[in-house]
Amino acid sequence: MEYNDSLSISMDDFNGGEEVDIPDMLPMMAVRDVVVFNYMIIPLFVGRPNSIEAVNEALASNKLLLLVSQKDATRDDPKAEDLYQVGMVCMVMRTLKLPDGRLKVLVQAMSKAKILEYVHHEPYFQVRIEPLEDKEGGEITVEIEAIMRVIREQTEKIMALRGILSADLMMIINNVDEPGRLADLVGSNLRLKVAESQAILEETEPVKRLRLVNQFLSKELEVSTVQAKIQNDAREEMSKSQREYYLREQLHALQKELGDTDDHNQDMDELESHIRRAKMPKEVKKEARKQLERLDMMHPDSSEATIVRTYIDWLLDVPWKKGSKDKLDLVEAKKILDEDHHGLDKVKERILEYLAVRKLNESTKGPILCFVGPPGVGKTSLGRSIARAMGRKFHRLSLGGMRDEAEIRGHRRTYIGAMPGRIVQGLKTVASNNPVFMLDEIDKIGADYHGDPSSALLEVLDPEQNTEFSDHYLNLPLDLSKVMFITTANMTDSIPSPLLDRMEVIRLSGYTLEEKSVIARQYLLPRQIERNGLKEHHLTMDEETLAHIVSHYTHESGVRNLEREIGKVCRKVARKVAEGGEGPYAINLQNIESYLGPPKNLPEAENKRLDEPGLVTGLAWTEVGGELLQIEVNLMPGKSRLTLTGQLGDVMKESAQAALTYCRSRSAELGVSEDYFDKHDMHVHVPAGAIPKDGPSAGITIATAMYSAITGRKVAANLAMTGEVTLRGRVLPIGGLKEKALAALRADIHHIIIPALNEKDLVEIPEDLRARMTFHPVENMDQIIVLALGDGISGQPKTP
Repeated sequence: MEYNDSLSISMDDFNGGEEVDIPDMLPMMAVRDVVVFNYMIIPLFVGRPNSIEAVNEALASNKLLLLVSQKDATRDDPKAEDLYQVGMVCMVMRTLKLPDGRLKVLVQAMSKAKILEYVHHEPYFQVRIEPLEDKEGGEITVEIEAIMRVIREQTEKIMALRGILSADLMMIINNVDEPGRLADLVGSNLRLKVAESQAILEETEPVKRLRLVNQFLSKELEVSTVQAKIQNDAREEMSKSQREYYLREQLHALQKELGDTDDHNQDMDELESHIRRAKMPKEVKKEARKQLERLDMMHPDSSEATIVRTYIDWLLDVPWKKGSKDKLDLVEAKKILDEDHHGLDKVKERILEYLAVRKLNESTKGPILCFVGPPGVGKTSLGRSIARAMGRKFHRLSLGGMRDEAEIRGHRRTYIGAMPGRIVQGLKTVASNNPVFMLDEIDKIGADYHGDPSSALLEVLDPEQNTEFSDHYLNLPLDLSKVMFITTANMTDSIPSPLLDRMEVIRLSGYTLEEKSVIARQYLLPRQIERNGLKEHHLTMDEETLAHIVSHYTHESGVRNLEREIGKVCRKVARKVAEGGEGPYAINLQNIESYLGPPKNLPEAENKRLDEPGLVTGLAWTEVGGELLQIEVNLMPGKSRLTLTGQLGDVMKESAQAALTYCRSRSAELGVSEDYFDKHDMHVHVPAGAIPKDGPSAGITIATAMYSAITGRKVAANLAMTGEVTLRGRVLPIGGLKEKALAALRADIHHIIIPALNEKDLVEIPEDLRARMTFHPVENMDQIIVLALGDGISGQPKTP
């Protein structure tokens, strides 16, 4: 059985029915958003447990219950203080149980009543009541008749304005002559506020109740009139827009049928539609509409129209508010970083720290990192891995050789062929405002009369300024604070100080032989097998062979040449497979030379050369990593001349002069006469003479080589050294200790003399590397002489 939720009213309802005896104690049910008046028949949905219990109690007795309105409709469990004290005694006429457990109840109002006492609250409200009867109204005067007529007119106007005017209802209202009943009928049908309806209900004097209704109706009529006016204005505006739209569509259809299509107007409509749907900041959208108006007034074939149209297209293509959602799962991010790169723990830790902060504070700005390290250590590929771990788009911009500032900031629109800078172009390419943006080779950026790109990058890479980055072409503020900028460089010496100050430098040193072997096994070999069209069963290579390729066919900090050598092996195997061979082809120490030729690097031979006085191994740092530096010194009869060869720089020449002065001041300790140096010439040579060399870190190496040549004592073959020397033999600190240690280990050298002030830098060297090497911190040349020319170094490699 279903009930209509609308109010059902008939004349019989106002003639009263059978008189029902109302007991002084009834179950009570709270209702929300409605006040029940006399003679109303209203359907109610009952869902609260105590309300259902009250209905059941009424059905079990005399079908009567008291309905009382809540003061606050949001309260699900109202107390006595949350309810009004006057309600309506109603009879339950019909009930229907719904599938969701609620009851649909049809009730008829019988009489007003006042709550005297709450007998109990559980499981439902049981109250003691006192019925309220209307006072005698007396004779209907002219004034009362006038008020009743005004109420009827106002009611008709309000219903008409609301669109709920009913002829049947107005006939009933016009036929009601009793002031009290008219007030109740109007109050029940005009959806007044609960507090206003309750005030009408509680008034027992009919004339006063009528005046109260008249007061509320006057206010409601004003509100309804204004509301209707607002709706009418909005409807007229909407109708006008719809009318224009339909007329425009009809015009386009007619033009199309006549073959007179106006492509210009069609383009304008499409651009207007794109601008309206685009997610732009207000000032950008305002500028786009302004330029669209200019374009609409221009001839489509004019050159200026092309410039404006291109500008609008750029405004639409820039991802002002479109970005990708960050993956903030730290465990998954770490897994992805470990899958793509072996080692590089410091970099991975920094990325995970950023993700942790981003997870706790979504408004944090993106870091600006600078990866500094030799070629081939994975700086660029690490940027791609970071983007994958964070779930962001990736874009790479090479700055090498860039000399024009407009490459960064863009050209002004006054120039023919003007376009935005590479930063804006990159954002358009990835269609995201928060990509991982890699600026490659920032140390190789140039400058000329076109401007200085490094100065333009100051704004891009400054978190305090790049929230309103200004591109000359767009000429509108662009927020770059969500972009994660990563720059790469081989060295920081050529990066301007203000630019370097804006970046967080993370140094990536080279790999050890073991790390290269792991990288070759896990990453390089599978990649080359796939790129050369092979399958895993076509080729096998054991760990010993991979280590041999690393040590005898490559001499680098990274793994770029190592991948080339592995690729060379795979290509030769691919040729055999293409010629009909089935494999598998085992690559081992016995046949590796047939694939790669004779070894290019013999670390054992380099150590065997150091078997004469005056030969010492030094360590140098270059932009491609650490390198060995062989220092040779020869003495000849002469007139105290010092000859320096090997393309030495000014700093290195000064180090040689300082080393000679130190040795001359130690004539007694050297066991030579005071005029020894006046009768001998000294020649210092650093092999690989075609390569320029400079820096202060070879000072102690040159001094030791001179000392060895003068005394005729050999230096331990398993020893290398680095450090700056003063005239009085003090040893000063140097940089690049980790890279130099890796270079020594590649040459199978396990003892390194370092300045004592660099002992603090040993923590940056991996623990497994420190376990295989012995570092000898020294403060002066006397300690070095004891270690290098005495019995301080055994010459035997340290067992890992």
